[in-house]
Amino acid sequence: MINVGVIGLGRSGWGLHVAAIAALPGEFRLVAATDPVADRIGEAVAEYGCAGYPTVSEMVADSDVELVVVASPSHLHATHAVQALDGGKHVLVEKPFALSPAEASEMFAASERAGRSLISSQNLRYAADFRKVREVIASEKLGEIIQISIRRHAFRRRWDWQTLNRCGGGMINNDASHILDQALLLLGDSGRLNVTCSRLRTPLSLGDAEDHAKILLTSADGPTVDLEFSNACAFPQDQWLVTGTRGALTGGPKRLRWRYLDTDLLPARQVSGEPPADRGYDSEELVWTEEECRLDDETYAASLVRLYRRLHDSLRNGRPLDISPESVRRQIEVMERCRVAIRSLT
Repeated sequence: MINVGVIGLGRSGWGLHVAAIAALPGEFRLVAATDPVADRIGEAVAEYGCAGYPTVSEMVADSDVELVVVASPSHLHATHAVQALDGGKHVLVEKPFALSPAEASEMFAASERAGRSLISSQNLRYAADFRKVREVIASEKLGEIIQISIRRHAFRRRWDWQTLNRCGGGMINNDASHILDQALLLLGDSGRLNVTCSRLRTPLSLGDAEDHAKILLTSADGPTVDLEFSNACAFPQDQWLVTGTRGALTGGPKRLRWRYLDTDLLPARQVSGEPPADRGYDSEELVWTEEECRLDDETYAASLVRLYRRLHDSLRNGRPLDISPESVRRQIEVMERCRVAIRSLT
């Protein structure tokens, strides 16, 4: 088993990472935890029999800890990751991995210096809906992909630390970090990206960070990628809309559906500049093939458990890490370009 110490026992650290560790008792074991809130430490000790530490430095010094999970507030990720790496531990960092390319470089330099693995917790790479989307795109049933649209919509007020810039809050850090990772994987090596971003804070956010953001990625060789993240959308749209020359895919985490044409069966046509006889548009009856995938049993936590299984395989069996430093750097660079968006916060 891999012995794990967790920094931060909040929503992510306790509700996701500790739960994922507990779901894999033959592969991982929680042996240490730390949090600024003493009651949270006591709860971890009582439930899992782990050691509890009042400070990060004390937990990192625990020789039983092999892997440190950094689930502290976003603005502390780089500091805590470097501290754990310097202490000789492997490190898994919750999103956002870093708040700037400079922070990311500092973290990867510490990883190389220590000879330890540094992993970004991009668990949505392992989400069932994303894997199915990749499968359908790779099948070429939809033809050449023209545009990929991904939406994360809600309508809600928030006043927690993730609404504050000084804590690394905002939609780009907290929502776009996951979805940008998916989008960049779908784009593959499409050359230099042009990045356009509009972001703003609505009255629904009590903090000073953006709660609505729109990101557009374009390149010379790839499809247009249209990403939208909002806490101010009272009519949430489907998360996925993938548009191709033969069909399209739409849906969300629980259900995906796609339809496509066999273009070889379409009758031959010739363009004409003559006025249509019926004064209308040219039209024809199209015969679609329709498919769907239901994912009723899929949970958000399932993707994180899959990430931990792959991480165990990497640390114990030498399998190359799925989440490469290069892919993480690329995501952080795009996020940085979004933060200097032309449209300022209001």
